[in-house]
Amino acid sequence: MSHSPNNPILLISSLHVDEARKAIANLVAQLLQESEALNHSSDIETVSLDQAINRILAEDLLSPIDVPAADNSAMDGYAFDAQCLDTINSEITLQITGTALAGKPYEGQIAKGACLKIMTGALMPHGCDTVIPQEFTTSITEQTICFKRDQLKPGENRRLRGEDLQQGKPAIAAGRLLRPSDLGLAASLGIAALRVRRKLKVAILSSGDELCAVGDRLSAGSIYDSNRYSLIGLLNRLNLDVIDCGIVRDDPAALKSAFIEAASQADVLISSGGVSVGEADFTKQIMQELGDIGFWKIAMRPGRPMAFGTLRAVPGKAPAKKTLFFGLPGNPVAVMVTFYQFVRSALLQLNGATQTTPPLVQAICATDIRKKPGRTEFQRAILGHDADGRPSVRLTGSQGAGILRSMSEANCFVILGHDQGNIAAGQWVDIALFDGLL
Repeated sequence: MSHSPNNPILLISSLHVDEARKAIANLVAQLLQESEALNHSSDIETVSLDQAINRILAEDLLSPIDVPAADNSAMDGYAFDAQCLDTINSEITLQITGTALAGKPYEGQIAKGACLKIMTGALMPHGCDTVIPQEFTTSITEQTICFKRDQLKPGENRRLRGEDLQQGKPAIAAGRLLRPSDLGLAASLGIAALRVRRKLKVAILSSGDELCAVGDRLSAGSIYDSNRYSLIGLLNRLNLDVIDCGIVRDDPAALKSAFIEAASQADVLISSGGVSVGEADFTKQIMQELGDIGFWKIAMRPGRPMAFGTLRAVPGKAPAKKTLFFGLPGNPVAVMVTFYQFVRSALLQLNGATQTTPPLVQAICATDIRKKPGRTEFQRAILGHDADGRPSVRLTGSQGAGILRSMSEANCFVILGHDQGNIAAGQWVDIALFDGLL
């Protein structure tokens, strides 16, 4: 992505959302290739399990053991040799000769025509290959059980050694954004530490003379800087290293200096404000001096003005590593929308994740929505259920780009595609949830 004919700057018109996503993904892939060519071994580190949540697994995690380590019972019931089913009798009676508990295996041999009371997870005793669940028996005494022969087949309710995982095979693939269940899986294999990608260093700053720091007294025409705190929260959720560069005034020299300093420290710089066409919006000019502009406008609402490209820490030179740059709009809602829709995926991809885009689901729209074709819209909404128990979604109210309350109240986006028009109540619409269970 440069000023050359092979990589033209995409500034002529507003890009479709899908085109913008593709452009970002392609540039990130290029940066990863450059980093790999430089053999940055420091990009991988080892961390303990309790520090691994939301980190990116750097290498396939190979299972050091078979899981399960031995055949065991999948049910509470009675273990026996399935050969006893080879009979013309419709009902089977077996003698109970002992008990096997999880962690306390039965050491004896089970005689023909006998069974063993067994608990879930207990090792299958020698001579047994089938378990009849307790609830399938027709009668139980202290000495015997009875059950119908057609209640089960040979080998049922037995978990085989290596059925879940085989020794030496991948348990978790590289590129995984580690979740609580992954940490539990690693612990179940006796693994205390994981090889993960180094946390990306992400610098953030807000630009604008109208901005006031939280805690200071507002002057006429000033507003509190909320964007940095939204971005800090979003980045902390991804467990990344945040470099807070504060507020930068609408001065080209000050802004350029802040960009250079941030680019020298960080893998990614995210600014908010200064990307529209106002007289005091200098980001475009500075990007042209310090790096390459990928695109400037996206056919979407909110968030149409969003700058994207790369920066160099030292102007006029070509350093080994470039800094990815996102110039987000100044409106608080547009900042969060563009982060969710573009920045989040790029950060995960740059950090080595294989799954970067959350899935879309569908819900029934509870009300009419007015929409003009020609842009993608991200409406803030609340997902619930209608009277029939079906997923139903309603908007939070006014969808202005400056109404941060709409993001605070919402739990999802209603995503209306580029070519879609008005939506009638009762139609199914695509939604993207803000939060997931794990």
